[in-house]
Amino acid sequence: MEENNGGSRFKVWKQLQLQEFPDKFVFQSMDSKSQPHKAFSIDRSDGIITPHNHYIIGNSSCETTSKVSTIFGVVGTIRLLAGTYVLVITSCKEVGTYLGFPIFRVMSLKFLACNKALELSTSEEKRDEAYFMSLLRTVESTPGLYYSYEVDLTLNLQRTWRLADGRTTKPLWKQADPRFVWNRSLLEELIEFKLDMFIIPLIQGSFQTVQFALKDSPARITLISRRCMRRVGTRMWRRGANLEGDVANFIETEQLLEFEGFRSSFLQVRGSIPILWEQIVDLSYKPRLRIIDHEETPKVVERHFHDLTQRCGEIVAIDLTDNHGDEGHLSMAFATEMQKLPHVRYVSFDFHHCCGNANFENLQILYDQIADDIEKQGYFIIDSKGEILLEQTGVVRANCIDCLDRTNVTQSYLARKSLNSQLQRMEVLSPNECISMYVDIYEKFKILWADQGDEISLEYSGTLALKGDLVRFGRQTLSGLIKDGMSALSRYYQNNFHDGIRQDAMDLISGRYTVNRNSPSPFQLNGFESFSYLPVASAFIVGGLTVATFSLNQAGRNAHHFVSSVLGAGVTAVVVATVKANGRQFCSRPRLCGLL
Repeated sequence: MEENNGGSRFKVWKQLQLQEFPDKFVFQSMDSKSQPHKAFSIDRSDGIITPHNHYIIGNSSCETTSKVSTIFGVVGTIRLLAGTYVLVITSCKEVGTYLGFPIFRVMSLKFLACNKALELSTSEEKRDEAYFMSLLRTVESTPGLYYSYEVDLTLNLQRTWRLADGRTTKPLWKQADPRFVWNRSLLEELIEFKLDMFIIPLIQGSFQTVQFALKDSPARITLISRRCMRRVGTRMWRRGANLEGDVANFIETEQLLEFEGFRSSFLQVRGSIPILWEQIVDLSYKPRLRIIDHEETPKVVERHFHDLTQRCGEIVAIDLTDNHGDEGHLSMAFATEMQKLPHVRYVSFDFHHCCGNANFENLQILYDQIADDIEKQGYFIIDSKGEILLEQTGVVRANCIDCLDRTNVTQSYLARKSLNSQLQRMEVLSPNECISMYVDIYEKFKILWADQGDEISLEYSGTLALKGDLVRFGRQTLSGLIKDGMSALSRYYQNNFHDGIRQDAMDLISGRYTVNRNSPSPFQLNGFESFSYLPVASAFIVGGLTVATFSLNQAGRNAHHFVSSVLGAGVTAVVVATVKANGRQFCSRPRLCGLL
């Protein structure tokens, strides 16, 4: 078994000492063992990296450091107009184990600036750099980042077991699946200078674990979700697929069961409908969906499912969107393309129609349609000796519109069915038993999935998940309805007035946008600019309504007040009409990259 390879397993330096000299930052391991590349420095004026095979103690142009602190990892570097910025982990929390190794959640991040060249920049470059720096501050608050110093988190159990034992002796970044490495673009310079002992691949997603006793034996369920970085973005600014077939909000979720030496893994994936479509915010509560008519659409769908089939085996695509309205048109377009792919089974299930009024158990209707496929695909299981007893030969790919709320409810249902099957195979449960009969354990299982849904939703939409009650309790509660209402309003605000900035931050940190001093500024104003005009428009609307209301109250006493009231109402109506007609321009929108 891989985790018993002892000293042969590659390990990244854990705690690091950060020394801040006036002319450079120095990062060095606090591990006492003698190893090469125990330290490296970054020049604060030009960002040049210098590896060191020895400790550095005060050997700088200035004899004393301005500050010495402990950090928990170097996430990577990024070059902007005025220089280099280094991202470091300033605090972390151990949240569980994976294959016997500790897993940590990033609690706080910080960018260290090596940008003394800013003094020589033009006024326009200084303005652009200020906006870039605001994006870096947004990156510092990125939720749902996890890592390990000793084990690769990007591969599921089945893929890990299939690979050669010698793989674990390689640096962690070489072991990792680049699709799921959140900081892959930031690692390039560290990789170039062979600083393998400092390179920590991070995943974004969720890591939830729970321990319990089942029939007097200890057991653990771990839920790991890995977000793909190929089309990363926010809810409204990254929809559908790009021309390469990569889809928005694509996430691999692995449910890992450990019991009496057995380990079993059940894999599911989710992702946006893989055709070209958009839903641009325009201040309306529910912007219209628009399918992009493109000659490449059939190839886009084919590319997406070809890649998925190559990686995961047989695919069952479950479409949970409504069969009417805009969603219905999108679902119909998806179904039309799926008819051209006979090797992929497509199942349309109108979640809202079938499971409305919190009829959560109506998902059994869906399960009955795909039960044979689920049983055929199976799951991955190994015994205490590490011998493979069964492999998972395919996955269910689920989607709704956002691939959040309805998708999470459905995936948790399928995961429960698989868990029953796994425990029955281990002969822990009889064929007539299921996990829901053990109330305490079942409650923990539901909370595990609900917490995961909240975390994934926070990363994509900026708010907690809706329909969380269906996962936690199997029904809708009053407090849940209130919470969903607040989350829905928060999503509206995030989508319309903040997600443009978040999208720019993601495009910058993922490497989709590269800063180039020779390129024109991406921040030139074009027509309306939301940050400039929305407050003014809001003030006109509120002021106009106030004047109209006050004047109308006085209209009976003085005709002048009646005229003022009409004028105030007229101004307000004109401003409201202008805002409505230019809704897209008044919303926060990304400036660095296009939709595709």
